[in-house]
Amino acid sequence: MQLTGKISRDSLMTLEAYAKFRKEHKGDIIAHRKLRSVRLAEHITLQFESETSIRYQIQEMLRIEKIFEEDGIEQEIEAYAPLMPDGSNWKATMMIEYPDENERRRELARLIGVEDRLFVEVEGHERVYAIADEDLDRENDEKTSAVHFVRFEFTPAMVAAIKAGASVKLGCDHRNYPAHTTIAAETLASLAGDLR
Repeated sequence: MQLTGKISRDSLMTLEAYAKFRKEHKGDIIAHRKLRSVRLAEHITLQFESETSIRYQIQEMLRIEKIFEEDGIEQEIEAYAPLMPDGSNWKATMMIEYPDENERRRELARLIGVEDRLFVEVEGHERVYAIADEDLDRENDEKTSAVHFVRFEFTPAMVAAIKAGASVKLGCDHRNYPAHTTIAAETLASLAGDLR
């Protein structure tokens, strides 16, 4: 999978080429996604997206839906490309996970607004709160969604600190889900590669 910094129809593989690539590299993609996954306490996971993960998602959708016409390819790019970090931020898919359906329903009602209370704290800098669900609102007066899309926007000084090796915490200060964790060094190294 060739990384270009911008996903376009011309930079994607044909369905045939992707089928061959997928067989040979599926394990690499799974390992990449696992490396960029951060668990926040027991029930929230953030999957930090990258050009690699977004290209893979688009290619998978084209494969599953057997899309090979220009318009269909462009629609998939338009749907997923905004989730790719663009040099001054990290973008992630946030998943709230409760295996039991009744518990999930109850907790999603208690966690309204949780996506807006997620933060990244770069050592020596102010917290950066998530900008959530820019595409559409994913909660109502009764519950929040189990999936949100979040963006953490950094100042140039924060980017420089991350690239210089500052420690970084991921946290949440929602009253019903207070939690924080230090992002592991190998994950942080991968995420630092998203910043320019």
